[in-house]
Amino acid sequence: MNNTNNFFQQKRILLAVVLSFLFFIVYDYFFIPKNPPKLNQNITKVESNAQFDAPKHNIQPVEIQKNVLQDQIIADIKSDHFEAKIDALGRISSFYLKDKKYQNENGEFINLVSKNSFPYPLEMRFSDEAINADAFKTPYISNFKELFVDENGSKTIKLTQKLSSGLMIEKNITFYSFGNYKIEVSLNKNSHYFISPGSRPNIAVDSYTVHGALVMDDKETIHTFEDGKVDKEQNMQNIWMTSAFDRYYATFFYNFEKPLNITIGKDAHENPLVFASSDNKFEAGGYIGSKEHVILRSIDPRLEAVVEYGWFTFIAKPMFVFLNFLHNHIGNWGWSIVIMVLIIRVILFPLTYKSMISMNKLKDLAPKMKELRERYKGDPQKMNVHMMELYKKHGANPMSGCLPILLQIPIFFAIYRVLLNAIELKAAPWIFWIHDLSVMDPYFVLPILMGATMFVQQLVTPMTIQDPMQAKIMKFLPVIFTFFFVTFPAGLTLYWFINNLCSFIQQLIINKIFAKEHHKK
Repeated sequence: MNNTNNFFQQKRILLAVVLSFLFFIVYDYFFIPKNPPKLNQNITKVESNAQFDAPKHNIQPVEIQKNVLQDQIIADIKSDHFEAKIDALGRISSFYLKDKKYQNENGEFINLVSKNSFPYPLEMRFSDEAINADAFKTPYISNFKELFVDENGSKTIKLTQKLSSGLMIEKNITFYSFGNYKIEVSLNKNSHYFISPGSRPNIAVDSYTVHGALVMDDKETIHTFEDGKVDKEQNMQNIWMTSAFDRYYATFFYNFEKPLNITIGKDAHENPLVFASSDNKFEAGGYIGSKEHVILRSIDPRLEAVVEYGWFTFIAKPMFVFLNFLHNHIGNWGWSIVIMVLIIRVILFPLTYKSMISMNKLKDLAPKMKELRERYKGDPQKMNVHMMELYKKHGANPMSGCLPILLQIPIFFAIYRVLLNAIELKAAPWIFWIHDLSVMDPYFVLPILMGATMFVQQLVTPMTIQDPMQAKIMKFLPVIFTFFFVTFPAGLTLYWFINNLCSFIQQLIINKIFAKEHHKK
């Protein structure tokens, strides 16, 4: 391929990158890493009046009638931050977050354990068919009916279940004030079973963030299982932590001293189900609540891994640390986003400067390039030689306009992921009408400003694209971006608005510098 064709191909690549970026924003879930499971067991989703199926080789499902035990509450656990209820099957059947920032639009406390989501946290399923059937017919007994957990304190509740076979199950659950707990299970004789931290919370589920389950092994490698994409089941050993999560909330088990044996199963919709397994004693830390970094860090810093950023985690995590650092000093998440954009623009200015100068040079050379193409259209080889001489003489490099932009894209993607996944932005105000940076701008001011700044930026940016169709597509991008950003969180839209505003100002300055130097020459 000759150099002229290369030049036009580079422009097409740049256009494709821009369009791909738009596509990424809208359909991010296509780009989340998928780990194809290598599985060999079967877990069927349990409905309230359907099958209870133990995840074990050659085990047959057990038919159970609608179980009245699941409606019987035997214990109520409260703190200033949560309220949990335990049913007669020894499971956490509801878990309400009581902090004001977690209330829904009607001012109600949210319940992270949905009535129609199975398994419930701390639900046990036995591999032995007869024991499993008996376990779902026999109620647990609690040593306390009510407990209140003081701030920074803990309270322990003891649950016991005696089966007709003589098997006795004992669960000791120590609750802490922020929703984390310690679970200890012991049996009077060995019997293989599975226990779950619970199914994924169903509070913040959307089409542009990942939700499902993840597993962190003892090498701190993260394995992600996305909803709707688990076609088989998998057994995993030496696991430090396993979580079922949506955009903002999670439920999980962890044990960094004695790694867990984990089974990732699937329900009828190919959503992941998380279980740990044991033959007798089982010990783990547990948690039900928000994926707020300060809470996770207070339990164990390694638990921050439940905040899933996808491909760009290695950039996104430092970005959040930086954003959080700014917030600690500024005290407002909106202004922290603004300052973060300004600092990033300053750091990336050398790359931006080269890109913008290159685009100005290429625009300046456009008439001469057109003249060369017409003069040597019958002799491509001569045309290429003269084109290269023209680039060399004027210090223009077609790739210098593309490369800086390509290098910046991972940073922009990482920030995009951070601002979508940070529950810290929930109920966080900025100024005036923006009272919650985690939801869309109610008056569409930020999306319109974002689109307007993108449009005026195009007006002052030298257009090097010669293809009329490509140029027309570029002109429509502000409209397309505005349309899609209307429903995006205000924090993310604020970032893009400020970023566009900085690009516009930088382009104006560089245009004046280039015009002044051009005039001198």
